[in-house]
Amino acid sequence: MKFTTSEVYNAAVISFKGKLMGGPDSKDFHSQIDDYLNSGKKNIIIDLSEVKFVNSSGLGNIVRAFSTVKDAGGVLKLSGNTAKIEGLLSITKLDSIFEQYPSVEEASKSF
Repeated sequence: MKFTTSEVYNAAVISFKGKLMGGPDSKDFHSQIDDYLNSGKKNIIIDLSEVKFVNSSGLGNIVRAFSTVKDAGGVLKLSGNTAKIEGLLSITKLDSIFEQYPSVEEASKSF
């Protein structure tokens, strides 16, 4: 669950690469979300364009982040979903919860 961070326009971006699963990196991810919220950055984009695999723990981490951001008065959006991720979101009915965009740029312009 490796990720990098950046900022685009008025949004903070967390870009995942490889496998999106649980484990020790989950703590770092949620700490990053908290850091953004505590510094007043409430527009957050999760970039999944380089994710090859997602398990239930990885998906749970995204849902938890969504709830945390929403409870803090922010908005979390997904970008770059692969066909596999879109299928997973559809099967779990989470596609109706998350705003999804083809790219980080389009997601950032939607805020």
